Amino acid sequence: MNSPISPINRISPIGSVWGGERLDLDAYLARIGYEGERDPTLKVLRALHAAHIAALAFENLEVTLGRAVLLDLESVQAKMVRRRRGGTCCEQTLLYAAALEALGFTFTAVASRVRLGETRIRPATHYALRVEIDDETWFTDVGFGAEGLLEPIRLRDGETARQAGWTYTLVREEGPTRGTTGPLVLRLCRPGGWFALYAIGTEPRFPVDFAMTSYFTATHPRSPFHGRLLVQKPAADRRLLLRDTELVGYLPDGTEERRRVTGAELPALLYEEFGLVPDAEDIAALITRYEAAPTPRG
Repeated sequence: MNSPISPINRISPIGSVWGGERLDLDAYLARIGYEGERDPTLKVLRALHAAHIAALAFENLEVTLGRAVLLDLESVQAKMVRRRRGGTCCEQTLLYAAALEALGFTFTAVASRVRLGETRIRPATHYALRVEIDDETWFTDVGFGAEGLLEPIRLRDGETARQAGWTYTLVREEGPTRGTTGPLVLRLCRPGGWFALYAIGTEPRFPVDFAMTSYFTATHPRSPFHGRLLVQKPAADRRLLLRDTELVGYLPDGTEERRRVTGAELPALLYEEFGLVPDAEDIAALITRYEAAPTPRG
């Protein structure tokens, strides 16, 4: 039985919503190192989620270098699969959605309001997928970055999941007025207590919504992705965040490892720590940018 907002990935007379029939599925699965079953089951969903985040880092090199972020499926495949780059939340989720559609999953894209510990209301700019499997709804998010889920979590109030050294929970908040129901909020357990990552939306979203969001986050001067390099990768034992030329490793016990790198060190760092393969033009532009401005904004 599907939820009221779930079966939005059906084939239409003009093609599928997410382009699953145009995805080079074999190439995508090879890129993320997945060699398992191809049935739309929870087992496969868990494995795909884990493989995707292990292989494809969050990164905004295009935004940093003043280039357009192209969201058509062919451009996303060319960049993330064939050129062995990562991508933003929008790019990651569009590629992942095409793969799930090609494999026969039933799902809906939703947009969430990022919290990062704050209570102020931000625009709904983060995308992830609600997947329907055997009468249950699972939330799978491959594009949040360093503190993102390592695998899907059952989408229900009070659900708590231990994922390697990290623990997540979903908590239903009250609505803006007394007696109303608010969103489910994904929280991560930090040494100081529960830390709200984002409030999950329920309205179905489509690729055209991704385009609007991507333009806003790439160009608005108050966007955290505008004017700075951000590369992130979640993992079981250490979460990595590169912010301009500062590399931070977060460990499950709350320990942080920090170091500064030079512009000349960035290309090797991107490859060795994040698995990214920038081309010669990208490398030259990054070195020029960060050697010319060794102390970027904090």
